Amino acid sequence: MQNGFDPMMVEMTEKKQFQLEYLIKTSAKVLYNRLSTPGGLAEWFADDVTIKNDIYSFFWDGSEEKAKMLARKPGEFMRFQWLDAEDADYYFEFKIKVDDLTKEVALIITDHAEENEQDESIRLWDSQVSNLMRILGS
Repeated sequence: MQNGFDPMMVEMTEKKQFQLEYLIKTSAKVLYNRLSTPGGLAEWFADDVTIKNDIYSFFWDGSEEKAKMLARKPGEFMRFQWLDAEDADYYFEFKIKVDDLTKEVALIITDHAEENEQDESIRLWDSQVSNLMRILGS
């Protein structure tokens, strides 16, 4: 132990949940297709996506990350958990909300990040959703 620092005593940082909401100028049906199919996700979220038995494989720049689909309601939401996640409490979710009055479609993303990584996670989601909006002409 040097200068009072013991690496064995470092506590794991707890991840905090955050939500982001984006207005998307498209129909809920078109948006859900981009959130739920390998082809739709490969257009904006990853370089390539495959699905086998509710396990989604996402490919970025030669690396692969796998996520299990935890829950879904067609046309409304999808919830995933990264397979390498240490804790089952952490997930990411895509939810579609349609305003009853204006019929505006919103994409609500729920994710989890350590406090010191939250800004970076938000910037990443902003960038990904910007790609989605560009593809949709939104």
